[in-house]
Amino acid sequence: MARKLSPRLTHFDRKGSAHMVDVGAKDDTHRVAVASGRIAMRPGTFRMVIEGGAAKGDVLGVARVAAIQAAKRTPELVPLAHPISITRVAVEFRFDAPRREIVLFATVECRGRTGVEMEALTAAAVGLLTIYDMVKAVDRGMVIRDLQLEEKRGGKSGHYRRARK
Repeated sequence: MARKLSPRLTHFDRKGSAHMVDVGAKDDTHRVAVASGRIAMRPGTFRMVIEGGAAKGDVLGVARVAAIQAAKRTPELVPLAHPISITRVAVEFRFDAPRREIVLFATVECRGRTGVEMEALTAAAVGLLTIYDMVKAVDRGMVIRDLQLEEKRGGKSGHYRRARK
């Protein structure tokens, strides 16, 4: 028995079956999405990463490349995501020393018919996972949290910006 779903859930048809959204009638527009996430760690691990002293090498450099690669491969990982022509991926790190957290911001842009939110979120997640992977030998207690969309511009639904607390 099919459930009636909200018309706003675009990845489901009228019968409740998952499907890829048809974006064929949409106009190409410049689209931008910014996602972020955090990884918290012990003080010594935090210092090691930001000072570049990890045995495996440049943790943040490898995490940046991993995030960029993840954005490009999002349709392979997220079943209903459209393959899109990404025009730019930028990754920025900020350091919250009192909390011993590294905050990763991933910005993804394209000119196309569908947005890049999933690409930005995937980039942020994989970048953080890469940091964890590279230093887990010294700190398995790291915590990844607050993966979230910060901003989205372009397309029919307009501009979204996360409200600051």
